[in-house]
Amino acid sequence: MSTMKAAVFVAPGRIEIQEKPIPSVGPNDALLRITTTTICGTDIHILKGEYPVAPGLTVGHEPVGIIEKLGSNVTGYQEGQRVIAGAICPSFTSYACQDGFPSQDGGYLTANGTCACHGYKATGGWRFGNIIDGTQAEYVLVPDAQANLAPVPDALTDEQVLMCPDIMSTGFVGAENGNIKIGDTVVIFAQGPIGLCATAGAKLRGAATIIAVDGVDERLEISRQMGADVTLNFKKVDVVDEIMKLTAGRGVDVSIEALGTQTTFEQALRVLKPGGTLSSLGVYSEDLTIPVNAFAAGLGDHKIVTALCPGGKERMRRLLKIVETGRVNLEALVTHEYKLDDIVEAYDLFANQLDGVLKIAIKP
Repeated sequence: MSTMKAAVFVAPGRIEIQEKPIPSVGPNDALLRITTTTICGTDIHILKGEYPVAPGLTVGHEPVGIIEKLGSNVTGYQEGQRVIAGAICPSFTSYACQDGFPSQDGGYLTANGTCACHGYKATGGWRFGNIIDGTQAEYVLVPDAQANLAPVPDALTDEQVLMCPDIMSTGFVGAENGNIKIGDTVVIFAQGPIGLCATAGAKLRGAATIIAVDGVDERLEISRQMGADVTLNFKKVDVVDEIMKLTAGRGVDVSIEALGTQTTFEQALRVLKPGGTLSSLGVYSEDLTIPVNAFAAGLGDHKIVTALCPGGKERMRRLLKIVETGRVNLEALVTHEYKLDDIVEAYDLFANQLDGVLKIAIKP
């Protein structure tokens, strides 16, 4: 077999299944046979044309699979081994990586092999479904495989580890970047998959009071399973007023914004205590405005931190360990299953948020 099925971006509003060649394996690569992948909110931005990618690109960036073929330089792994790779695949050789920002690694992007801008490129570590063919296919080529493959423990199912490559890693870094301390009060705006993982991460970090905000009661119920102590439906209450009442006017120690809109960003800022941290995980499609009074005219000792999903095999190993030891259970986030052949239907379900969908397991 020399070709495979793949979900391909054709034009804004159009993703379709096509036949593509199975990738050739270079010395530093690994070819994975995908067993499960999923659709992300970022894929919807691509579908809508809000985030530009090249026509003909295979989309998707969340792989669970089996090593089909290893490059000659890749050691410590075996063909037939079950693995994941992070949605972000840094080389770990660039200046950006060695400076502590591997998600921003763009050192591989230059034509002549030199490091343009010393390897610094915003979002450069995101290759699958962005710069190179992604994971919504029967096979995917993992670059710099030595740095990015993580073995999956035998006892764990695909569904148990499906959140690790992106959603879990992204949600958890929202809590990590917030520098949550034991006893903190934390609010998470939006309880989609990333927000739910941020809620779980806040609990693991030792927050004493976790407030979850969303407009869907069913998601707020799941957020309680993830660790939320208080749930607020923004359709029913003024969440800024409620949060200030809950904190006796003090404000929260950490706000996590997990949607990417002006409204949620502004609310996250308005409920923040002086000296607090706003940890932003949203993908924003328009310019943001910072209200001067919410920002204390720039004099409030506020910290605003942004993040791209951390990747690499050590990050994946740590997340897999958290799942394996039962510290967190994210299976409730996988609400639907579709075959790869039916992925267009799955995109419609996910893009329009039908039938209580959170994440969809896509099976080739």
